[in-house]
Amino acid sequence: MATVQLKNIKKVYPFISGEQKKSKKKKADEPEKKKINLQITDEGVVAVQEFNLDIADKEFIVLVGPSGCGKSTTLRMVAGLEEISGGELYIDGKLMNDVAPKDRDIAMVFQNYALYPHMTVYDNMAFSLKLRHTPKDEIDKKVREAAEILDITQYLERKPKALSGGQRQRVAIGRAIVRAPKVMLMDEPLSNLDAKLRNEMRAEIIKLRERIDTTFIYVTHDQTEAMTLGDRIVIMRDGYIQQIGTPQEVFNHPANLFVAGFIGMPVMNFFDAELKREGEKYFVELGGYRVELSAEKEARLLKNDVQSQSVTLGVRPEHTDLSDEGVAAKVDVSEMMGSSVHLHVTAEGRDVIIIVPTVDMKGNYHMGDSLHFSFGGGVAHVFSKETDKNLEF
Repeated sequence: MATVQLKNIKKVYPFISGEQKKSKKKKADEPEKKKINLQITDEGVVAVQEFNLDIADKEFIVLVGPSGCGKSTTLRMVAGLEEISGGELYIDGKLMNDVAPKDRDIAMVFQNYALYPHMTVYDNMAFSLKLRHTPKDEIDKKVREAAEILDITQYLERKPKALSGGQRQRVAIGRAIVRAPKVMLMDEPLSNLDAKLRNEMRAEIIKLRERIDTTFIYVTHDQTEAMTLGDRIVIMRDGYIQQIGTPQEVFNHPANLFVAGFIGMPVMNFFDAELKREGEKYFVELGGYRVELSAEKEARLLKNDVQSQSVTLGVRPEHTDLSDEGVAAKVDVSEMMGSSVHLHVTAEGRDVIIIVPTVDMKGNYHMGDSLHFSFGGGVAHVFSKETDKNLEF
């Protein structure tokens, strides 16, 4: 239904009157301060900075990151609920910076449902159409079609207080889709649900996007939601974009240490290691274990003319293997997870997690047991000690 472009978008919250005077006067050579993940400047608190993103028609984009990273603020700027401090927002090629929210042809689903408690489900879903003076028969058709899609037809005459959290969220989504908006905005819509309901609603949202021709922008701090829902993921930190890519791209090729540690569960293991360049070959050395990187990784490192250096080595728990030789480790905890066992070990002075499929386990491990683990050259990620960036990119 619509393309969305955000060009160098910025959001600054000005100081409240008198607030700046209370803070100590900044010296000329003093660097800008950071407080609670947000940058403090003479203008005020910078919540979002240098945000550039082109969203294709009918694409499902997920903004993900820790609390306070600016993802909800960005979504609210697209919705028109927050003023844009700098940059340009386009929807379908039209500049929207100063267009009122009601005229942007967007719909938003909030975290807390935001349903009218005195109205029935039917009236909640029909409300925006009534405001537009839509004919009654058309309202009835759209509401019932949306209710059918979301499997809430049987609740149309109930009020929100008589519904469960999952049912209320379906109503909130239904209220949004009856308008057939060009852009659907969703701000952590599943965060108030329990784990089982979240799984069910994720599946419902996947089905929903196949049935309605709308561009989605979805905000979450849950990486599982991001990985399962998004065509592309935008990973944010402290108001800046860290990486944009498909779920597979950000998982397999993290741009920096933050992305590597944020995407993936359990989190990636990190080590202090050495990267050795020998001609056109690259090796990583860790605790006496030496492995040549894959040809694909070597080609990228060669292209960047990366030299031998100390690096932060990242290896995901699922990419480690128990072996007769490799990095020495001692077992701290063994967790049976059903199809796999999570071994928490200490290696090279770091806490490390090794995931072993149950079918590959050759006996049980207990606290204090010694073992060795290894990993392949295709799953080793090398990050700069100085910049935290992936040296391949």
